[in-house]
Amino acid sequence: MSFLRYLEDKRYVILLAVAQMLFATLMMFVSASGKYDAGDIFYTLLGCLILTATYLIVGYARRYAHYQALDELTGNDDDDIVAAVPKPISHEQQLYTALARKLHQAKLDTIRKYHGERKDYHDFIMSWIHEVKLPITAAHLLMRNSAGKSAEELVNKLEDEVNKIDHYVEQALYYSRIDSFSRDYLIAEVSLNQIMRACVRKYAKLFVAKRLRFTMWEEEHTVHSDAKWLGFILDQIITNALKYTNQGGAVTCSIEDNPSEKRLLIRDTGIGILPEDLGRIFDKGFTGSTGRNDAKSTGLGLYLASQMAIKLGHRLSARSEPGQYTELAIIFPKSRSIHEMM
Repeated sequence: MSFLRYLEDKRYVILLAVAQMLFATLMMFVSASGKYDAGDIFYTLLGCLILTATYLIVGYARRYAHYQALDELTGNDDDDIVAAVPKPISHEQQLYTALARKLHQAKLDTIRKYHGERKDYHDFIMSWIHEVKLPITAAHLLMRNSAGKSAEELVNKLEDEVNKIDHYVEQALYYSRIDSFSRDYLIAEVSLNQIMRACVRKYAKLFVAKRLRFTMWEEEHTVHSDAKWLGFILDQIITNALKYTNQGGAVTCSIEDNPSEKRLLIRDTGIGILPEDLGRIFDKGFTGSTGRNDAKSTGLGLYLASQMAIKLGHRLSARSEPGQYTELAIIFPKSRSIHEMM
């Protein structure tokens, strides 16, 4: 910063000094004696001027190195520029420096979050491509080895592979829309019976192919939710149950109702979840260990289900016994009104 710019910043100090000198001169003119000495006034004003000039020059000299360092930093493209800011020499500068560091940290946090989300999305896409290629490859193999197979058998097997592709495409679609969720849902009173039956019908062929028994409650139950998004949550839970339940097993759905909440329980007689994995099954990208590692997965199904449940005002919980069962619960609190959820 040049000395002229420094004087410009100190213009109010200079104006105050001039005003004080004029005031002192006026007081000498209107003194009680009515007499004054021009020399006294001159030396008084000269003294004030010297003191003011000394204050400005010393202040500039004291801050010169600080201003030079700031000038150099303004032309620096270093990402860690805030760390190089010189030590503040006034309380005001301390406040501005603290504010700059806070804004810089917020920017770094935003960048790290962006890079993390970008990496997560890249990992998901790579995993999704691998997943969706499997049914596509299987469909090609079916068509190449169709000799000796009836048209009905071939169509059924191709339909199974197309349904898998449809499931992965739907999962990717919901993953891409989760950030704009607030603009794409409508809370209303919906029938759990209808949504569950629609989900089971979608996967009826898999239930039949694996000879899985399915049972659910009989009485009508309703909850406040969004039918489309709640259907997607149920899809993720049901497909997991189908994937990890062996032939001849069972999937049982039941309702627990009390004054504070309603719970939809979905239990399968599958391979179960290890205790050390149980607390992480709703984490993004977590695929578990032991038998669950044998089934390739993006690890996003339950993560998306959990995130959507939270946005809808619901909760997901799980309990399991390895080799015995896995039970997922969708919890619908009754304390929140429909207006609070919207």
